[in-house]
Amino acid sequence: MQLAVNIDHIATLRNARNEQQPDPVTAAVIAELAGASGIVCHLREDRRHIKDRDLERLREAVTTKLDLEMAMTEEMQQIAIKTKPELITLVPEKRQELTTEGGFDITGHYEKMVEFIKPVQDAGIEVSLFIEPEKEAVRLAAKAGADLVELHTGPYSLKKTSRDLEAEIHRITTAATFARESGLRVVAGHGLNYYNITPFKAIKEIEEISIGHALIARASLTGMEAAVKEMLRLIDA
Repeated sequence: MQLAVNIDHIATLRNARNEQQPDPVTAAVIAELAGASGIVCHLREDRRHIKDRDLERLREAVTTKLDLEMAMTEEMQQIAIKTKPELITLVPEKRQELTTEGGFDITGHYEKMVEFIKPVQDAGIEVSLFIEPEKEAVRLAAKAGADLVELHTGPYSLKKTSRDLEAEIHRITTAATFARESGLRVVAGHGLNYYNITPFKAIKEIEEISIGHALIARASLTGMEAAVKEMLRLIDA
């Protein structure tokens, strides 16, 4: 299992003072050197953390894989085609939310999504859909022509009892297995941290985890290199 690092909250910290530091691009480079398999950033419509110039600089600097999380809008489609990240991940987006609150509504946006995906893939960019770990969502993602799915692990991260955690892991495992059988590659993310990541090592269908807030929080105390290496030790052990 590999580790993709979301550096959005480096930009959040920088923007708190409207200054230049800490620099998300520097953080991305350190994460790569520490062993991250890719860098994730979310260019939100309100630009609350990552800015357009950050994305441009990240494209110049990232040598592993750049995953651009984005809403399904014409503006973002054009930005993606111009910037050419290796991968885009379509996520739902609401102005009032603190962070992404759930998986992409494939059922409600299926026809538009199919039209949206094709020009992006024609530009040589892979497409991932951030979805709930449910078979119907996986089925529609495969039917629409997505390359990957990212399974939403937010509900798992909120569970407290062993019974509830086991049930959620079973749900995620079932969805991951079905996705692989459907020809999709599988990653997972949202709410994962140093304390709840261990069970994912047993889900062989998941090739990569995406972690942002927990890793950046740890990096604020230990440094980016140490935070990335600590997470890698947990998922490699």
